[in-house]
Amino acid sequence: MSELLLPPEHRYAKIIKEQLNEDGNELSILNLGPTHPATHGIFQNILLMDGERILDAEPTIGYIHRAFEKIAENRPFYQITPLTDRMNYCSSPINNMGWWMTLEKLLGIEVPKRAQYLRVIVMELARITDHLICNSILGVDTGAYTGFLYVFQFREKVYEIYEEICGARLTTNMGRIGGFERDWSPEAFRKLDIFLEEFPVAWKEFENLFERNRIFIDRTVNVGAISAEKAMAYGFTGPNLRAAGIDYDVRVAQPYSSYEDFDFKVPVGKSGDTYDRFCVRNAEVWESLSIIRQALDKMPEGNEYHAEVPDYYLPPKEDVYNNMESLIYHFKIVMGEVPVPVAEIYHPVEGGNGEIGFYLVTDGSRTPYRLHFRRPCFIYYQAYPEMIKGALLSDAIVILSSLNVIAGELDA
Repeated sequence: MSELLLPPEHRYAKIIKEQLNEDGNELSILNLGPTHPATHGIFQNILLMDGERILDAEPTIGYIHRAFEKIAENRPFYQITPLTDRMNYCSSPINNMGWWMTLEKLLGIEVPKRAQYLRVIVMELARITDHLICNSILGVDTGAYTGFLYVFQFREKVYEIYEEICGARLTTNMGRIGGFERDWSPEAFRKLDIFLEEFPVAWKEFENLFERNRIFIDRTVNVGAISAEKAMAYGFTGPNLRAAGIDYDVRVAQPYSSYEDFDFKVPVGKSGDTYDRFCVRNAEVWESLSIIRQALDKMPEGNEYHAEVPDYYLPPKEDVYNNMESLIYHFKIVMGEVPVPVAEIYHPVEGGNGEIGFYLVTDGSRTPYRLHFRRPCFIYYQAYPEMIKGALLSDAIVILSSLNVIAGELDA
């Protein structure tokens, strides 16, 4: 029966036909995905199994590939943001801000300090929701549903803040070249204050549920460990790299959006196993809360929320209807008549699950000549087969969950 799951020429089919294990039992094949709910997305792993033990794995992607990079070559620069939303949709605003910063680097635009601080706040909120989702679902995958239900209400509260800022929740399409499309309302700051007051209590209780839980520890310690050398060789970044003991964070190594103004620690693990990845993300949530508070305390006076760049920043609708100069700028931007420099640049930001980079090549036209998204999930998934070899089938689910592989980003 196992031979029918694969073409006869597949290497696993040949192994099964020719080889018996030491006990004389036939090896088998298991398709983990692409539609199994525990795969956390639409991708497949063809597992070669000896009972419950994984001997080998072959990953497959492409089930939801949407050709974002090719689509971007046919879109004006300011219409590419919705594509970035749909990569890691657990922390969309970070993708949005990273793309706008890439364009600002291309165009030499200096964003006002207040707008930079507002960006920091929204990016750290997105990091919190990303880690909240990853760690609470890791709990579900080990049989603990309560933590997930308890903290998920705070994800909703963050989405309500997004809604006050831009009108959207999950895929936010937030911001513009030079800053935000509108200033933040008093209600947005009020909801942010409530979140900062209520969430830390819940997050501490969430940590207490797991970090010293005997069952959770048994399921995660020394499971899916990867060494610092291996992680570096694969190109790991973000929490998965830091859990292996490498102190690298884009916010510190290559500061952007005034991150150099804030005092925060970079949590680092030791063993690179599933438990360390969980603990690093937990600790990063506390650092994100600290950064948000610092940004609020240091917020510059005034109401600047975007740079004065009329060549690239769409004017308000009321000005377009009543002011000829604004109408001209609106027309030139929408019709792509404002030239951009011929350049080749790369800009990284620290995403929720690692370094998100935008490699942009322009030829002076109204669309990118070439745009490549550096997706951290694509890199993690390449290491996944090696990380699960020798593990049990139940461990494979937990390891994948701790890597935080988002299918929308993987297949972009």
